[in-house]
Amino acid sequence: MGRTSNAKEKLLEAALDLIWERSYGVVTIDAICEKAGVKKGSFYYFFESKSALAVAALEADWNECGKQKWDTLFSASVAPLDRIRDFFKHVYDSQAELQKEHGQVLGCPCFSVGSETSTQDETIRLKVQEILQRQIRYFESAIRDAQAGGSVPPGDAAAKAKCLFALFEGSLGQARIQNDLEFLRILPESALGMLGAAAAHTSS
Repeated sequence: MGRTSNAKEKLLEAALDLIWERSYGVVTIDAICEKAGVKKGSFYYFFESKSALAVAALEADWNECGKQKWDTLFSASVAPLDRIRDFFKHVYDSQAELQKEHGQVLGCPCFSVGSETSTQDETIRLKVQEILQRQIRYFESAIRDAQAGGSVPPGDAAAKAKCLFALFEGSLGQARIQNDLEFLRILPESALGMLGAAAAHTSS
């Protein structure tokens, strides 16, 4: 069938790149195979559908890149508010690099795919929901630590984390739609202000 030892990995990478840069709906299996340099027969050896490939690609991206990035940025060795501020600075910097490379703010692949397919593909919706819930827990942990240290007012940390995550994804969505990084540039201080921490936090 023309499979190579890394054909599956090539398909996962090609799928994520194409879906992120374009959209899930317009990207075809043929286009994914062409970008991956893999024959279509090999595609169906590994995946029963484009949906199954998308789910696997999102999970692989989280396991190979996403989790390590979030673990580093939200390390317990970093002060809680610095975790949040530095995360949003990283988001701005990474999206600026993507805009320079592609001419467009690409936003978050997981959120973009989820927004597009949530009413059409339950399997993808559930995978996106699962990954986004993992990310929200990083925010919640940082908020709880900030509350314990007195740098954020007390309250429902889980609810605050959801609101902060909504700010994050909404800003990414606006930045992508308008191709404007300004929505992301102001995120660090906007996030701290939302938590009631801006006045207490001094940037280093």
